[in-house]
Amino acid sequence: FIEMRRYLRVLLVCIVFAFCSILYVFSVLASSLEAQVGETGRKPQHRTAFLQGDSGHGVRKGAGKTGPQKPSSYDRCKSLSVSYWNPYWRPPPGVCGMNCFMESAFRYVNKEPGDSEVSKNSPKPMHLAVVACGQRLEETVTMLKSAVIFSLKPLQFHIFAEDQLHGNFKEVLESWPQQFRLKFNYTVYSITFPSENAAEWKKLFKPCASQRLFLPIILKDVDSLLYVDTDILFLQPVDEIWSFLSKFNSTQIAAMASEHEEPRIGWYNRFARHPFYGKTGVNSGVMLMNMTRIRQKHFKNDMTTVHLHWDELLMPLLRKYKLNITWGDQDLLNIIFHHNPESLFVFPCQWNYRPDHCIYGSNCIPAEEEGVFILHGNRGVYHDEKQPSFRAVYEVIQKYTLGEDPVDALLRPLEEQLQRTTHSYCGRVRHLFTKKLQETVKTIQGTIPRGR
Repeated sequence: FIEMRRYLRVLLVCIVFAFCSILYVFSVLASSLEAQVGETGRKPQHRTAFLQGDSGHGVRKGAGKTGPQKPSSYDRCKSLSVSYWNPYWRPPPGVCGMNCFMESAFRYVNKEPGDSEVSKNSPKPMHLAVVACGQRLEETVTMLKSAVIFSLKPLQFHIFAEDQLHGNFKEVLESWPQQFRLKFNYTVYSITFPSENAAEWKKLFKPCASQRLFLPIILKDVDSLLYVDTDILFLQPVDEIWSFLSKFNSTQIAAMASEHEEPRIGWYNRFARHPFYGKTGVNSGVMLMNMTRIRQKHFKNDMTTVHLHWDELLMPLLRKYKLNITWGDQDLLNIIFHHNPESLFVFPCQWNYRPDHCIYGSNCIPAEEEGVFILHGNRGVYHDEKQPSFRAVYEVIQKYTLGEDPVDALLRPLEEQLQRTTHSYCGRVRHLFTKKLQETVKTIQGTIPRGR
């Protein structure tokens, strides 16, 4: 009889718990439907959420919106996947609260009208990553603007920046016209290095530049990614370089351009004190990656007979060569692909066109034939008078207002500016800077959204 009473008590507690759970579920459902009804007739808005980074600093993710919002924990659970909480998959405290699991069950209840159709029919986004530290805000924003202006498919920006720049990026990107904000989403991350060697990695070459080496480890959910330096400008859609992914053979995991086309002026073949790829090395300012393959591959190396995973390879490589490398993470990439040449796809020089391709005379034959596709203003040439043709392209794109006619407000002003650079070596081949751009602008002219 006593055992029967205990059984009944347990059963009663279970019934009460189940009843309370059902009440809670219906209350959340009712409040969600109520909120949806309250928003009927309003213009749909993309949400922006505030996430906690690995270091405890803010990480912002969002698309265009018209004003500040204060998302509840329910909104955060509903609209964001756990993979974006922080780079190393530790869910941040207090984001979802004790009801996160229950709330996530209703993440599709409060959808905006038409969301399901958009998600089903929209092409997969192209993932673009950049690392910005110090005085690189304006340069980075100009690069992102060039990507948004010309690209056709949607973009997902992964912006790694020092914490004091996070608010600036958010403010600038969300000030762009709504028609352009709909073309991209973005995530701003804190700079993150392995804790035991963070200071050493951060000061390698330029501040924070070596962050790119850890992108396959941090962005675990991203299959493919285009990394670019802050001083990159797109002169045609990102879609074009993204298409190289489909040209990789079964062994290739990444794509870069050669450091030099002319060995007589090459740096690696004349001065490097470490192994490098091919005859003249590769430049990592534009790097297309199949990150799934990078994470899966076992890399040959000159430190051990054992082939190592990417995350096992980086620190031993730095320890062995840190006294012999000049260009930091780019040198480490050259060493890696020297030992694994079958893994690299080398694209032509017009996909990473630098001053070295014209200051000693034009030596990028593909650019002479087809024009410059991606401009790389390394050595600070956007901000000094050494290469006025490079600076002219940067300043015209930087001053261009999104929504204006790209012919009248971008192409023609650029052609006028380049006319004034004929005294420089690169200015003598100024037509290469606009050859592909003319074609790109005509293609997108009818598709540029007008107005704000």
